[in-house]
Amino acid sequence: MREVKGQEPMIFTGNANRLLAEEIAAKLGVPLENAEIGKFSDGETRVVISGDVRDRDIYVIQPTSAPVNDNLMELILMIDALRESSAGNITAVIPYFGYARQDQCPDDIHAPISAKIVAGMITSAGADQVVTVDLHAGQIQGFFSKPVDHLSAKPVLLSDIKRNYDANITIVSPDAGGMKRARKVAKWLPDANVAMIDKRRPKDNEVEVMNVVGDVSGQTCIIVDDIVDTAGTLCEAAKALKNNGAARVVAYISHPVLSGKAIDKINASCLDELVVTDTIPLSDEAKKCSRIRVIGMADLLAQAIHRIHCGESLTQLIELSCEQAVKVQAVPQAKSPSVYGLSDIFAKKAAARAAEEKPAPVVGIPGLSKSTAA
Repeated sequence: MREVKGQEPMIFTGNANRLLAEEIAAKLGVPLENAEIGKFSDGETRVVISGDVRDRDIYVIQPTSAPVNDNLMELILMIDALRESSAGNITAVIPYFGYARQDQCPDDIHAPISAKIVAGMITSAGADQVVTVDLHAGQIQGFFSKPVDHLSAKPVLLSDIKRNYDANITIVSPDAGGMKRARKVAKWLPDANVAMIDKRRPKDNEVEVMNVVGDVSGQTCIIVDDIVDTAGTLCEAAKALKNNGAARVVAYISHPVLSGKAIDKINASCLDELVVTDTIPLSDEAKKCSRIRVIGMADLLAQAIHRIHCGESLTQLIELSCEQAVKVQAVPQAKSPSVYGLSDIFAKKAAARAAEEKPAPVVGIPGLSKSTAA
């Protein structure tokens, strides 16, 4: 790994998805830096950064998932604390960008464009660059006044699809707006067909599936989408596909929001399996659901950070990763191997560090009701 200014990147995280941050840091062969994050008795968030960050390249890994406002405030305060500590370059790595669905103002309703406000808060706090995964709407990148690297979970999903399904596959979009995503996935699966669910939404979070556009009889239908929230659309789509002769219905979705009664709906549905990434940690209830399986994003995000830190382009990262993913043999495996070709130096540095590094002391902060430290 070519180190900028002879120094490694520094990785920080909040409380949103610490496990993912630890895995990314391990793949990069660097430690997860110390940060004390907690709340005062009145509910205010307080952040203290431990160690010297002057002129260093910093990567703050923090999805803004539930509890959305707490995790967003942690991210903003961490960025500001690092900027006030004279950090060199601060990159906000946001695997899941909350408020993304509030990217426009509905007709005849006076409402904020919340995605724009949140983007402004992150850049105003001091982020020099943003890395995120599968934004709900690509145009949200324009809300940021700093560069945005918009990654896709497609290589991770494709790799798992290739390992588990090799024939009679139909990629399904749950609505007309998702057809572009479905076609991009099908592009890497030459023998796959494409279908779409034609639906009508009479009320918010209520979905009535009308029909299936395309022949799915006898097919393994793979629904692809960016977010599963209340799971109403997903479960109704699975029902429609089964009613139209689908042999099996599985879903590959980037961000498992899974709010409300989503788990109950999934358990009561005819969906055979829901495969999600770990951009958002599953709730305890979701972890108990036998139909939900998680695949990791740490490899792809570590590769992205590696390229950014080394001043390399991310343009071809997704395409190259997809090419490697579709070469995976269609043989089910209990654990998925890495398919992204991360440099061996990552593993060597991680092993060397584990052998010689002692745990850093934890610095307490008076007045905090809870804290997290590496």
